[in-house]
This record gives sequence, C-alpha cells and structure tokens, in this order.
Amino acid sequence: MDVDIIFKIAAIGILTAVVSQILKNSGKDDISTLATLAGVVIVLFMVVGMIGELFTNIRTIFSF
Repeated sequence: MDVDIIFKIAAIGILTAVVSQILKNSGKDDISTLATLAGVVIVLFMVVGMIGELFTNIRTIFSF
C-alpha cells in the first residue's frame, strides 16, 4: 500500500471540513451538508477501488 493514498484521503477530509465550516458560518447549512456528503462519497470511491484491487490480488495469489 502506498502512503500517498493516506495523504490524499487526509487532504480531502481537511478540505471538506474547512469548506463545511465556512458554509455553516455563512448560514448555508444545506449546502454544507451536501459538501460533506460529497467528500465522503469521493473517499468511498477511492477505498472501494482499493478493495477491488485487493480482491484481484488475492485471486491471483491463490489462483481461483
């Protein structure tokens, strides 16, 4: 596993938190919730891709 992906996930989390706080302070709570949800979905897609690669590697190792 590459350490770079951990930094990418952390950067997305920090960016999402900052944008969310800025939007909440300006009174746009609905858009803040959508921005947070978008950050979670982006990270989820990254993790799902990594899990897919993991299963592919496991399949090739055990030759199923």
